[in-house]
Amino acid sequence: MADMDEFRDMFFVECDELLEVLATGLRQIEQPGFDVETVHAVFRAVHSVKGGAAAFGLTTLVTFAHRFETVLDLVRSDRLDVTPQIMALLHRCSDCLTDLVASARSGRDTDQAQVDGLMTELAALIDTETPEETAFEFTPISLDFDMPLSFDPIPPPASGLLVQMTPTFQLYRSGNDPMALLNALRKLGDADVDVDCDAVALLEDWSPEQPALSWRVRLSGAASQPDVMSVFEFVEDCCALTVRPLTEDDLPAPTPEPSAAPADIAPAAQIVRDAPTTAAPRAVQQQESAQGAPTIRVALDRVDRLMNMIGELVIKEAMLSQVIQTAGLHEQPDVVAGLDAIRQLASDIQESVMAIRAQPLKLVFQRMHRILREAADATGKPVRMITIGEQTEVDKTMIERLVEPLTHMIRNSVDHGLEDSVTRQRRGKPQEGTITLSAAHRSGRVQIEVSDDGGGINRAKVRQIAEDRGLIAPGANLSPAEIDQLLFLPGFSSKDEVSALSGRGVGLDVVRREIMNLGGRVMIQSTEGQGTTFSIALPLTLAVVEGMLIQLGDQTMVLPITAVQETLRPENTMLHGVGHGSQLLSNRGELIPIIDLCTSFGVTRPAEGPDTGVLIVVETDSRRRAAFRVDAIFDQRQVVIKSLEQNYGRVPGVSAATILGDGKIALIIDPEEILLSMSNDQGRRMAAMASNG
Repeated sequence: MADMDEFRDMFFVECDELLEVLATGLRQIEQPGFDVETVHAVFRAVHSVKGGAAAFGLTTLVTFAHRFETVLDLVRSDRLDVTPQIMALLHRCSDCLTDLVASARSGRDTDQAQVDGLMTELAALIDTETPEETAFEFTPISLDFDMPLSFDPIPPPASGLLVQMTPTFQLYRSGNDPMALLNALRKLGDADVDVDCDAVALLEDWSPEQPALSWRVRLSGAASQPDVMSVFEFVEDCCALTVRPLTEDDLPAPTPEPSAAPADIAPAAQIVRDAPTTAAPRAVQQQESAQGAPTIRVALDRVDRLMNMIGELVIKEAMLSQVIQTAGLHEQPDVVAGLDAIRQLASDIQESVMAIRAQPLKLVFQRMHRILREAADATGKPVRMITIGEQTEVDKTMIERLVEPLTHMIRNSVDHGLEDSVTRQRRGKPQEGTITLSAAHRSGRVQIEVSDDGGGINRAKVRQIAEDRGLIAPGANLSPAEIDQLLFLPGFSSKDEVSALSGRGVGLDVVRREIMNLGGRVMIQSTEGQGTTFSIALPLTLAVVEGMLIQLGDQTMVLPITAVQETLRPENTMLHGVGHGSQLLSNRGELIPIIDLCTSFGVTRPAEGPDTGVLIVVETDSRRRAAFRVDAIFDQRQVVIKSLEQNYGRVPGVSAATILGDGKIALIIDPEEILLSMSNDQGRRMAAMASNG
């Protein structure tokens, strides 16, 4: 039972890969000048899903996949033209097949109404496009009566089929049994079965991934080749199979008389020995092509445990460094070299484990095509999607958690961002809207953007809605960026009516909450009349971060190194006072606001005064720049991220915490949130000065 469950799990993992091939192939078929091999790949993907499902008795899945592949067979044989209507149906069938696989995996009920509707549409295409059977044509032949007469007995002509089968590892792994196939052949007629074991390796050299058994079946009777192929319908991709008419050479040699000389039976023995010489190489070729690049599947929790141990190794390395420093051994070359080697080894192991956990965003991007189609159908807007950077890799734990926020963003872009066809045509735009989904690595982070060429954000309308719903005070002085941030407030919606896509005010609020839980940020850039871009910045990993250890009063904190641009001790000529106690840093012709982190976190500063210390120039994901004033910089090192919100609670300006080498806890600073709070405070002060003055 445990083995069958393992085979079932492997089947569903393979289904995910096959469904990915199916979805990608259908999108390629939509492009002009597509390769015919793409159609074959799509057909094989559906066929393989059907074959595996049949082995586990998933009747609904098998039935739907069979009708789906029948229509695809019409396409690949050029009996059905690929029109936009046909492609829309194929996409919906692909989505339904995905749902059926998910239902079979989880055991939940399927949407039978959806399945029946698509089955009806597919049946209509099959009934329309399948040609009638060709008329029987009679061609007379001449008989030659001048043949010489012979009274020697004529052996009966060989009738029947010869079936040669060499299963590959894929057949056994999918839960199929060659005995079941042989029993099915016996039902078609008299079957004479020979098994060839000559290619089987010795026990010490035997491998389950290289099966070598092969069978020869002489099938006599009225069975036709299509009848035989129907037996192997679900496994023809998992074995080397040959079916041909039976010849006299294939018949077993007659049993010799007892008095016959040994030489009389030599030919028959030679036939038996020669038979596997053609089957064995064919089986080897099939196995080699099926195996491809060597890979293994490992449960994610095992990789997670390995990643946790890497984190503990980083902490122990920091503790060892602290002990060496305390013991006064940090000036000994051998000790320093050994510690550096341990640090480098821990870093290499961490990068290797991160590479194992990394997966391309293609898995998420492909799901968004379906979300786009459903949103376009619900709104009646023609939309196309362009994807860029599908191979950008992120941590495995982020893959599934990105689906929900990206789903809300795609729906928001279709429902709110894009105009209807009439409006777009009046504004001189193409009737079909475009949404671009892109991803790339930037400055040690993953940047994902969802852009549309719609009407942009109507900030006056957003502000009025926020005031009407009591989300902001009437007349509040807000910058365009702060007005854009109102879209993320719980309960905010620019729709007057509730629809299947929007109107309840939960979409972008979910986006911001989920992205912040991943340690990321969401930013908006919008130009009215031209479109809107939502940008998501995510860390490469949720486990370890490279940070700069800084001192604030008697506290030690960590500043992510990805935000740091430079550090400096400013001269007095570089500092300029502005407003009530605020300062600007003049650096390379640019005026950068200075933020005192001791003041931001309420830490008591040493007696030297506020103008002492070090300035760290940072740049956030939203391209904002500032100079953080700190008391001192200790070191740069890798630190293990520990969730502060899950273990304690949310702290403004702090993204997480870590454990230092001396066992103390240090907070990891969030530069983006500190700059955002600074701009909000400045906005409120300016509004107060305007109202008083």
